[in-house]
Amino acid sequence: MIIDVHGHYTTAPAALGAWRDLQIAGLKDPAQAPQASDLRISDDDIRETIETNQLRLMKERGSDLTIFSPRASFMAHHIGDFQTSSTWAAICNELCFRVSQLFPDHFIPAAMLPQSPGVDPATCIPELVKCVEQYGNVGINLNPDPSGGHWTSPPLSDRSWYPVYEKMVEYDIPAMIHVSTSCNSCFHTTGSHYLNADTTAFMQCLTSDLFKDFPTLKFLIPHGGGAVPYHWGRFRGLAQEMKKPLLEEHLLNNIFFDTCVYHQPGINLLTEVIPTQNILFASEMIGAVRGIDPQTGHYYDDTKRYIEATQNLTAEEKHMVYEGNARRVFTRLDAALKAQGK
Repeated sequence: MIIDVHGHYTTAPAALGAWRDLQIAGLKDPAQAPQASDLRISDDDIRETIETNQLRLMKERGSDLTIFSPRASFMAHHIGDFQTSSTWAAICNELCFRVSQLFPDHFIPAAMLPQSPGVDPATCIPELVKCVEQYGNVGINLNPDPSGGHWTSPPLSDRSWYPVYEKMVEYDIPAMIHVSTSCNSCFHTTGSHYLNADTTAFMQCLTSDLFKDFPTLKFLIPHGGGAVPYHWGRFRGLAQEMKKPLLEEHLLNNIFFDTCVYHQPGINLLTEVIPTQNILFASEMIGAVRGIDPQTGHYYDDTKRYIEATQNLTAEEKHMVYEGNARRVFTRLDAALKAQGK
């Protein structure tokens, strides 16, 4: 199987965005605030948005199954308060669940959390529990910066995050470390904030002993790990100066990277530097980079082409990247597939 571990519902029906606009307007004028029940999205609306977009491209590009979560830039945890995020997360998670019900052979859900700046992360646990136990979610998205580019939250190693980690370990689900929209004009959302966060999350783990406290905790750092593979020697050297173990022992039993890297040299670097068992196939298609590369004539986010073309992976290693590693990291995904006889 070709399992894409990084998909977002970026093509959700327009009614979702319209409802969100009313929710935001209601923060200033409560008379405009909508109820969750005001949102009307039919199964046919969902089918149309998926069949003409993600599913069409999956078939064209040869991928089978996508781990599907709400649109990352729409999470926007910096807007409103916890109740705002809680209502919004519940709506978005239910939509992704409905996608997985309508297209069970092609999509399986992962959840966004109702995070809010300055609010105890433990408040997210009821939504996490609901999504795992009722919706069959196989993972979560965890935003290390709910402030939207101002980085007011403590690092991922801080004990305030521990209740979420304890629940992750209990359910054996990984977290994709994924920020949302930047409201800081210094940081372009997808061009710098996302990649900064990937690098920052890795460094927060490197400087801590988080995985001594949670030896089975699993993080997926997207977008190829930001700057991490390119500066692997820097991180190895910093860990050495801090008297930390070798990175393979210190972090690579717990941290994994996806292949949302949009050119061949980038994938070649990723697969040369990072051990194969730590790389999971992903495309984030119809995401941050949607155009066609004039140098190749193919879509930038058609990442399967890069995996096929790299000289760094054997056929067995490509199987690990495409399927084996995903089933090992996302154990609930593996169980769901086995239940289907796959």
